[in-house]
This record gives sequence, C-alpha cells and structure tokens, in this order.
Amino acid sequence: MLSFSKIIITLIIFVLFHWNYCDAHIFTFTMHHRYSEPVKKWSLSAPSPSHRWPEKGTVEYYAELADRDRFLRGRRLSQFDAGLAFSDGNSTFRISSLGFLHYTTVELGTPGVKFMVALDTGSDLFWVPCDCTRCAATDSSAFSALASDFDLSVYNPNGSSTSKKVTCNNSLCTHRNQCLGTFSNCPYMVSYVSAETSTSGILVEDVLHLTQEDDHRDLVEANVVFGCGQVQSGSFLDVAAPNGLFGLGMEKISVPSVLSREGFTADSFSMCFGRDGVGRISFGDKGSLDQNETPFNMNPSQ
Repeated sequence: MLSFSKIIITLIIFVLFHWNYCDAHIFTFTMHHRYSEPVKKWSLSAPSPSHRWPEKGTVEYYAELADRDRFLRGRRLSQFDAGLAFSDGNSTFRISSLGFLHYTTVELGTPGVKFMVALDTGSDLFWVPCDCTRCAATDSSAFSALASDFDLSVYNPNGSSTSKKVTCNNSLCTHRNQCLGTFSNCPYMVSYVSAETSTSGILVEDVLHLTQEDDHRDLVEANVVFGCGQVQSGSFLDVAAPNGLFGLGMEKISVPSVLSREGFTADSFSMCFGRDGVGRISFGDKGSLDQNETPFNMNPSQ
C-alpha cells in the first residue's frame, strides 16, 4: 500500500457574480477537487475528452495525486534561481589549530548572535553551546587567538525574543523515553565517531539568519530546531567545534532538510573547498546543466 505524507489538492474554482440592490459586488466560490464527480462530468462532456480518470481509492488514484503534488512543489521551488547562504556570506575556512574540520559563521536569534560552527556532513543536528554545564572554555588562552578574529559566543534562550523550547510532543523529539512529560523540554544526545566525543542538552527553536545569493541579497529568516548544547565531551572541549557544530545530514532535523521542507530552497546544498582551506557553502544550489550527480548511500549500516 502506498502512503503519502501530504497531498496538495488542486481546486477548480468558478466565480459567480451577483449584483445586490446597493450595486455592490458579491463573490461566491464553488470549489471542486480535481477528481470530483462534477469535474469528471464536465471533462467527459467536452468535444474531445482526453483525460483518463482513475477510480477513487485505488493505488493509481493516490499515485496521480502524489505526482501532481511533486509537480506543484517542484514548480514552487523553481522560483528560487539563487541559493541561500548564511547572513555573513557563504565563506568557509579551515583552522589548523582546530583539526581537520571546516568552519563558517552563523547568526541565530533576535537580536542575532554569531557563532563560529564546524561543518559536518556526517551528522544531522545543528547545536551551539548554551546554558553550559560543560562546554569548551572559549575564554581560555587556547582560543585567545581565535577570539580576535571570530565570535565565540554562548547561546542564551532567554536573551532571544524568538526563542522557543521544543517540547516532547514535537515530531523532531527522538528521545521521548527520557521525557518527564508530554510538554516538558525535549532532551537530545549525540555521540560522534571521535573517541568519547558527544553533546547533550535540550532542543530549542529560533531564527537562523540567511541571505539570498543573487543581486538583491534579500535577507531570509528561517525557523530551525537546534541543540542547546549544555554538556560537551571529548574533542569538543579542546580541538574541535568549540563554538558549535552544523550537521548537514539528511534526517528531518538537519537545516538543509528544514529549508527544503519549508519551501525556502530546493533539496540540495553544495560545499567547495580550496587548497588554502577557504571555500564556500550554498543551500539550494542546482549546479550547472552539464554536471554529474552522485546520490548519497541510503544504507543505514554504512
């Protein structure tokens, strides 16, 4: 049996005009589903009907609706000729003292606070240090050289007027077994490949500041769910991602997935790195017409 999470129903609207005694216009609308009986009769009564009508409730019926949904969604996304970048631009960089990861600057909340986050295609969650119990000591001498060039911040949910706590009844809460109640704060915990490296805390929602990569550079505010990283361990405390990590995986909670699901960009992103460690990242990048594509390996065991 096929199942579809969302079907966009096309409506055919007929507008009837009626004049009342005060010469004012009154508009009434009769709305019909694209496969409703009245629309079917009108179509079949045409001089040369060409459309084949699937039987309601069949797999074919829902498959056609799903195809129509994909067509409309694709047409909606096609209006985004330019990709999206972070509000500070699409530049990425490598920092030799922080290992092999590449970094960029993101802006969160209202008013916006900037974070220097590591980019990771091998994980999904975006998190930043927040209400810290154990975080990297960004004011220590080890990070003093970075502090002069980059913003090493700590996120404060109470300091942002657009911040919201994610509750345990949210579909993105995957650790409900650790919840105290349906409406309590949703906890998270992620372990990484690096030895004894993890992050934990609670999920929050706030505004991520982006910009369109076109001549107008219009600002975009996207509500994203991310980790309020209260406890870090392992390499997060000294050599990697001292100011947060930006997961670029394919799960629903990753920012690229959110941007696509909310209609901000096409379901893609690109990263490019130069030999000098400087690169760029763009969301919704469609690439060139002559490019080749390689799909992600969808096998969870790999």
